[in-house]
Amino acid sequence: MLYFFKGVHIFFIMNTTADINDVYMVINGEHRDPFSVLGMHVISKSGAKNLCIAVRAYLPNAERINVINLQDNSSYTMEKIHESGFFETVISGVNDLFPYKLEITDNCRNVFTIYDPYSFWPVLSEYDLYLFNEGNHHRIFEKLGAHVLNINGIEGTLFAVWAPCAKRVSVVGEFNQWDGRRHQMRMRGSSGVWEIFIPGVKHGDMYKYEIKTPCNELYIKSDPYALYSELRPGTASIVYNLDGYKWNDRAWIEKRDSSSIFEKPISIYEVHLGSWKRVPEEGNRFLTYRELAEELVSYVKYMGYTHIELLPVAEHPFDGSWGYQVTGYYSVTSRYGTPEDFMYFVDRCHQEGIGVIIDWVPAHFPKDGHGLARFDGTAIYEHYNSRQGEHPDWGTHIFNYGRNEVMNFLISNAVFWFEKYHIDGLRVDAVASMIYLDYGKKEGEWIPNKWGGKENLEAIEFLRRLNATVFRYFPGVMMIAEESTSWPLVSKPPHVGGLGFSFKWNMGWMNDYIRYISMDPIYRKYHHNNLTFSIMYAFSENFILVLSHDEVVHGKCSMINKMPGDYWQKFAGLRVSYGYMYGHPGKKLLFMGGEFGQFMEWYYKQSLDWHLLDFEMHRKLQNYVRDLNTLYKNEKALHEIDFSYEGFEWIDCSDADHSIVSFIRKGRNHHDVLLFVCNFTPVAHENYRIGVPYNVFYKEILNSDSEIYGGSNIGNFGVIHAEEYPFHNRPYSVNLRIPPLSVMIFKPEMKNSRQSCDYLP
Repeated sequence: MLYFFKGVHIFFIMNTTADINDVYMVINGEHRDPFSVLGMHVISKSGAKNLCIAVRAYLPNAERINVINLQDNSSYTMEKIHESGFFETVISGVNDLFPYKLEITDNCRNVFTIYDPYSFWPVLSEYDLYLFNEGNHHRIFEKLGAHVLNINGIEGTLFAVWAPCAKRVSVVGEFNQWDGRRHQMRMRGSSGVWEIFIPGVKHGDMYKYEIKTPCNELYIKSDPYALYSELRPGTASIVYNLDGYKWNDRAWIEKRDSSSIFEKPISIYEVHLGSWKRVPEEGNRFLTYRELAEELVSYVKYMGYTHIELLPVAEHPFDGSWGYQVTGYYSVTSRYGTPEDFMYFVDRCHQEGIGVIIDWVPAHFPKDGHGLARFDGTAIYEHYNSRQGEHPDWGTHIFNYGRNEVMNFLISNAVFWFEKYHIDGLRVDAVASMIYLDYGKKEGEWIPNKWGGKENLEAIEFLRRLNATVFRYFPGVMMIAEESTSWPLVSKPPHVGGLGFSFKWNMGWMNDYIRYISMDPIYRKYHHNNLTFSIMYAFSENFILVLSHDEVVHGKCSMINKMPGDYWQKFAGLRVSYGYMYGHPGKKLLFMGGEFGQFMEWYYKQSLDWHLLDFEMHRKLQNYVRDLNTLYKNEKALHEIDFSYEGFEWIDCSDADHSIVSFIRKGRNHHDVLLFVCNFTPVAHENYRIGVPYNVFYKEILNSDSEIYGGSNIGNFGVIHAEEYPFHNRPYSVNLRIPPLSVMIFKPEMKNSRQSCDYLP
């Protein structure tokens, strides 16, 4: 009998075949490979020729344990060799391992039988671990996390987590009374990955990881790779199998992946699921994913949008972050239902011809104690130095993109959303904060790169690898950068020095345009450049024009309240604003509520003001946006050549005195031509002449001043013919009546190819 002294307490360990130090480390939760101690082992009791079997178990609160041989149903009573619950039995005359169970009588006299978790071999292969440590395991989500498995006919769950600096990692959950002594994991070599297969743990069980840090602190952490999570304020991870849903969108996926997205119409409806619509009669609750699959999808289809973009749907603890402070990157938020419910939502979108884009946040993560921050007591996902690892403005941590396992975590996460949830695009949030080391920081608050510059070289390499990997597996999806600076080649491929995104949000256009349309019209002529300057760089990137959620919060006013003037002028101003946006080169995005003129700023805790549609002007604005979407999709001139000067030509961009611009949009076929005339003042004009390309009739296919949209009904009686009167350096021109605060769109009526070729711009 051996004694260990710890303070004033005396611990005794009776005779055991195991190394005493190993037993002590298991009991104290500091063994990196408890499998080498616990479970069944062939041992040499008294010389190499005399082999036998030892079975050891560490089960606190157990009073008695029997080993049941499943081959012959024989039973062996284990001896309690330490009062904390360490048991052992030595079976002589047997030198081959055999399948067994443990029959346990606990201190409450409950009797139950389990398969011993320490009787199973490792599951993760050395190749899996090698790829992960190298940063190239693109489907590591299939290995790390919690996965329901059947091993040798035994149902259970494999748990695996990366915590390289931990002294010990245990799985805790309802199945072991959240006791971190029960299921201590094994460290797989030097990989930093811990794993254990626990028989009997099933789909739907809650769990976390108990981590003993290098400083002997105990952390209780959610699983970074959890596939589902407890509804906030709970923070437990949930064992979940994502493979049960039967998808019905093969036709959509095949069509998406077989054609270029760049020449297609993309009109995006940006949505926050928690506040698009609520159920006030039921405690103002959220709509579920399945309810949204009917109501939201039907609405988006009715309005003519091509895509829905969702503010982040990954699990997050704080509603007020709108989803941008993520703790569960692989876990779709439980606020609105289960993973299958979200799959159903995406499936319904695809069946109705609507693509789904989600906001994705690889730039930073919150400091919540159950999340990624200081995960194993050290900075493994973030930088340790606050000058590299923290955003002072946001109070969040910055990912360490130079660490292979962190890069693997994020790239695999992008692949995960495309593969498991059939997402059509990721809008990557806050790219500027990733690629600039000094983003939001003052002098002395950041560390230059190895060349002395402010560029985050590791983040740049990460983004290039991210996009290359995504397009390797999913060629038809979209990767969209929310990048607010003039960083070059964001949407160009890495081999030419680009970051490799499909599209970039046009933040410059958004800022200039909102500044312009928010002015009193009397001052707009002095700021005409804000309206026209964006064409100077419109084709330097593959741009999406955005009027997003960020522009209708924090005192910035809703879109309609940005418009100066009285009630009528606000609606008219918003109509011309949207009309110019749809004519400007680039894909389109509009945040929810803007389509019907919500007066209140967006507030994440309440529904949009749908009651406004009881009022005529709001209904007419909604119909106008619907007609814009329909026209945008039907007219190739509006979407076929968005990223080249071949698709756009000014007629007159210099009439600042009247705040009127006119331009041509063109498709690949010379028949596909549209003329835009936009008036940004509340003054109507008679006999306003502009040059035109063809000597034909021009049909007025949209007039925002039409009475059906709430306008004053000034127009050109639906059609006007060109005159052989040279103007604006063109051989023909038309004389127009221009309504106040309006956009008019004309389409030349080409009766034959010869007539259409009278003049080719």
